[in-house]
Amino acid sequence: MSSTGKGKKREEQDNASDGDSEGHAPPKKTQKKDSDDDADNITVCEIGKNRKVTVRIWQGKIWVDIREFYLKDGKELPGKKGISLSMDQWNVLRDHIGDIDKAVVEKS
Repeated sequence: MSSTGKGKKREEQDNASDGDSEGHAPPKKTQKKDSDDDADNITVCEIGKNRKVTVRIWQGKIWVDIREFYLKDGKELPGKKGISLSMDQWNVLRDHIGDIDKAVVEKS
C-alpha cells in the first residue's frame, strides 16, 4: 500500500457500502408503483403472442420498449423479459435496419 493511506480509505468505503459496522445500510431497491395511468404508453404493434413494441415516457424520457407481457388478475402487465431502448439507442438501431435486413437475407 502507499504511504498516503488511500488503500485504507478505499477499504472503509467498500465496507460502508456493504452495510457493516459503519451504520450504513445497503441501498434499498425502489418499489414499483402500481399505476393504472397508461396514458404515456403507446402500443405500436404486437410482434407475437404476449410480445409488444411500446413507446413510453419514464422519468421524463422517451423509451422504446420491446417486451413480453403476462396476465395477472385479468390485467396485462409488462414482464422482466424485454429491453428498453433510449432514444439514442433506438436511433442507432433504426439507422441500421437495412444492414440487419441484409444480414437476415444472407443467412436465409
